[in-house]
Amino acid sequence: MTSFLLADVRPWGGDPVDLVIADGVIADITPAGASVGDQQRVDGRGLLALPGFVNAHAHVDKSWWGRPWVSYGGEPTTQGRIAHERAERDKYGIPSVAGTTAVLREFLRHGTTATRTHVDVDLGVGLQGIANVHEAVDALGGAVEVEIVAFPQDGVLRRPGVLELLDKAAAEGATSIGGLDPASIDRDPVGQLDALFEIAVRREVGIDIHLHDRGDLGAFQYELIIERTRQAGLGGKVNVSHGFALGELPAERRAEMVDQLGEAGISWTTVAPVHSAPLPWREMRTAGVAIGLGTDGIRDLWSPYGDGDLLQVARGFARLHGLRADEDLTYAIELATTHGAPFVHRENYGLTPGARADVVLLDAENVPDVLVRAPRRELVIAGGQIVVRDGELRV
Repeated sequence: MTSFLLADVRPWGGDPVDLVIADGVIADITPAGASVGDQQRVDGRGLLALPGFVNAHAHVDKSWWGRPWVSYGGEPTTQGRIAHERAERDKYGIPSVAGTTAVLREFLRHGTTATRTHVDVDLGVGLQGIANVHEAVDALGGAVEVEIVAFPQDGVLRRPGVLELLDKAAAEGATSIGGLDPASIDRDPVGQLDALFEIAVRREVGIDIHLHDRGDLGAFQYELIIERTRQAGLGGKVNVSHGFALGELPAERRAEMVDQLGEAGISWTTVAPVHSAPLPWREMRTAGVAIGLGTDGIRDLWSPYGDGDLLQVARGFARLHGLRADEDLTYAIELATTHGAPFVHRENYGLTPGARADVVLLDAENVPDVLVRAPRRELVIAGGQIVVRDGELRV
């Protein structure tokens, strides 16, 4: 089905329209019933339409989704989770093409059509995880667009050879390279960051750093990242993932930090974990600090939680931050959709002519209703192809 009419849908809960979809893009938008022509017609039944969700922080290479239950084990610290994963992953066939494909299919089931995924690059798996992701994406016909961050989950400087792997991944097409707690994991924040920024500048890629460190230690590393981003001219290409410390800082220091992040062009991604400090999202929005939402890991050796539904993450963000007003509830959905577009380099995104035809239909009164109920995805169109109908996957 390369050309068809998606009839009678309500973009963002507004007036009914028809979407003309041709060759994978939204070719035209007309008032409902006004379209003419002999295209095949898909009845949207007056359902609310949203653009495809954008998962700005995922780990699609790590999951045991679709396999027998794996009980949680190991120590509940960052280093403990790393050690446990390294000891157990081979037993469960992680990473694999099948596991990655299973996760991407769940993304589609829930309406996610684009994702930025961190893929482990280390001395044990080399770049195989990245190859697996590419194969899984191809197997699904590109229904989910994927950007790859080469991610040094086991550390950078403390594992000689990892920098070379990151450099090779960047040379072979990774959009960004990652980092991990430069202070508490590598115990050399200056050294790790200098090495990552050198590769990023030379290979012309972005940087996306997992930063779990709290309080002053976390803030100190933000300052180092801000300084290097400015010096390297990498504004708009550097992201901090998690960044728990930002919400823990005293108000005056936090406000100053947010302004500096905005001036440097550094973005933020969060999975809105329940026990974390709320982000100063209003101040971040004012300062121009882009925020993206992500699922993080999904049923992996770090945690048994997660189902790939970014709408649940958006609702978690709303609850963590105490959002109640309609405009704020809508903002949480925007974080999962339109505000996520820059994280996957989508310049023309949304329910607009010329944009890739990524459309999600839900039975809901309005956008706040979508957030608080998280209804099933009745229809999902990815790149002009119907991949979910009546809540059931077709790929």
